[in-house]
Amino acid sequence: MSNVATQLLTVTNALIFDGSSPDLTAGSIVFRDGVIEAVGDVAPVGEVVDAGGKVVVPGLIDAHFHAYAVGLGGFEVERGPLSYAALVGAQRLGSALKRGFTTVRDVAGGDIGLAKAVRGGVFKSPRYLFTGPAMSQTGGHGDPRAEDLDLCFSHGHMCSVVDGVDDLRKAVRDRFRTGSHAIKIMTSGGVVSLTDPIRVPQYSAAEIQAVVEEAGRRNSYVAAHAYSPEAIKHSVENGVRSIEHGNLMDQETAELMARHGSYLVPTLAAYDAMNRRGEALGLHPISQVKNAEVLESGKTAIELALAAGVKVGFGSDLMGDLENDQLVGVRLQTEVAGVFETLRSMTSVNAEILQDTRIGRIGAGAHGDVVILDGNPFEDPAALWDESRPRVVIQAGRVVTAPVEPVFNTQ
Repeated sequence: MSNVATQLLTVTNALIFDGSSPDLTAGSIVFRDGVIEAVGDVAPVGEVVDAGGKVVVPGLIDAHFHAYAVGLGGFEVERGPLSYAALVGAQRLGSALKRGFTTVRDVAGGDIGLAKAVRGGVFKSPRYLFTGPAMSQTGGHGDPRAEDLDLCFSHGHMCSVVDGVDDLRKAVRDRFRTGSHAIKIMTSGGVVSLTDPIRVPQYSAAEIQAVVEEAGRRNSYVAAHAYSPEAIKHSVENGVRSIEHGNLMDQETAELMARHGSYLVPTLAAYDAMNRRGEALGLHPISQVKNAEVLESGKTAIELALAAGVKVGFGSDLMGDLENDQLVGVRLQTEVAGVFETLRSMTSVNAEILQDTRIGRIGAGAHGDVVILDGNPFEDPAALWDESRPRVVIQAGRVVTAPVEPVFNTQ
């Protein structure tokens, strides 16, 4: 007989958003040993949290997070002490959890050491999935060297430079060997890289296909940083499943993505934050100009994607001190997609992208991750993003962060 006590928790008096339906259901949620056991008109067991008639949503998912983004890019991020990046990363993860993000996908960075610490409960953190360093061609978005800098760079904490089919295959295999959830590649220019035009596609078709093939053999997938229609088309037609950013997409490209079943993960928070705060934080002038090019088009991309039938997720992509704008991204996406679509993006759609049916929903058998909001976001959207308003975060059936201690024992 096991001596381990059963862990029981019930959230009562809740209005429940299940992750998919626009209709809220009144009832209770029972958690047993970290998993949702029952939802609806059920008797409370164990410890009880009274939601007070507020809306309870599945634990939020950020599908474009960077734990090791200790600065706004360049060698400060890539080649600084890994111990410092890990300590800062732990703090960034803890802050995300307090905001209600119970799962994050780190697309460009992370490693098995950080993931092992999360799994071991060394610090409070969302569930943590990582790709390891994103792969970039020489002179691509993941290459931090300026044009007048004569030095070698092969890899850093967030990006690595890998050219050619054979080397890419080897790099993909090694990432899966060391625990990566998926593979991230750079297929267009970017804001923080200094030598690559944003619109130009990166990597050859053969290189992308090799990466996709290797990921597919591990029942995984490839996410690609891509802004322009040319780069998105180049990625999707060669098997990329998840397009990150996509700001400059047009209607034709959105329709192509829909036909291929590709997902869009927009990152509106990043451009807004860099526009407002980047200069004061030392964002390179070249990057400021690039950011201006994609700033206003991000919302249009979401509109085009949804109209074409593309499933749209949610990501933040915040670097350095900008990380506290994570919930600003929720507001920005709500302004273009509405509350229901944005909630779906942060829950059930992101769960699809991450290929995990146990997250992003409230239902029997799901992981016990929920957030009790301070109100009803369908009537009061600010309940989703106003960080000054209290929220209770439950992860794996335990209250992990709350404005006041809301739990009492009924037994």
